[in-house]
Amino acid sequence: MSNLTRKQQTQKRHKRIRRHISGTPDKPRLAVFRSNNHIYAQLIDDDAQNTICAASTLDKDLRPTLKVDGSSCAASTAVGELVAKRALDKGIKQVVFDRGGNLYHGRIKALANAAREAGLQF
Repeated sequence: MSNLTRKQQTQKRHKRIRRHISGTPDKPRLAVFRSNNHIYAQLIDDDAQNTICAASTLDKDLRPTLKVDGSSCAASTAVGELVAKRALDKGIKQVVFDRGGNLYHGRIKALANAAREAGLQF
């Protein structure tokens, strides 16, 4: 039985994942952060330590169109589409997916599938 809290377990998984993946200018890292109320996604070039583009449920472009709160799969799908659109506008087609230590399930999976359908490859 683990004495770690759920947040500590997520952080431990994230550190383990980050040992193996990193973003480059050609193939940036699509990092996803999920809170209880919102979801955030950003494309990161780890070589230059630079965020290329980002989207979240708090985004001004997205906020009026969301019919549900930011903690739903529908909101995650909208964020996935928006971050993919912004990446394609900057000429980025391929990314490395970083689920941020979260399980690939629910809102994380919805965001990833939406980004794939919008044209990103990972």
